[in-house]
Amino acid sequence: MISMAGSGVPTAVILTLLFALAGPLFAASGNYSGNADLKPILELIDQGQYDAAIDRLHVELDYDPDNADILSLLGFSYRKTRRFDDALTFYQSALRVEPKHRGANEYLGELYLETNQLDKAMRQLEILDDLCTFNCKEYSQLKQAIDSYQESANNS
Repeated sequence: MISMAGSGVPTAVILTLLFALAGPLFAASGNYSGNADLKPILELIDQGQYDAAIDRLHVELDYDPDNADILSLLGFSYRKTRRFDDALTFYQSALRVEPKHRGANEYLGELYLETNQLDKAMRQLEILDDLCTFNCKEYSQLKQAIDSYQESANNS
């Protein structure tokens, strides 16, 4: 691997860390690794322009139909537009391609909460617990969503 000049740290490690810590632009979470340029689409998602993101994601999907990142983001965008059946289809497709995709597993758990399927959301949390060595953000976010869901149910 190529190292950053004098740092002894491989460039790939630094780029991975920078990408992972990129901030609100990547608030949609996930572990994006494909060749597609998702930055403009992530900006649309970050701005709440889900229908526009869906259109752009479908174009990208035509070029790369087995890209778990694109499939997961399609599920996310459909879920945000409350098209839950479409969201489920794309999350399942993403997980068929890449079963360990943390973003798709988190988003699927959130979909289950939004459709009142707590038991299935808990199963997604268990999957993330197995995938995340040190309590990754996808696990933390789904755990927080489940806790909020349960708190709301108890206060009803």
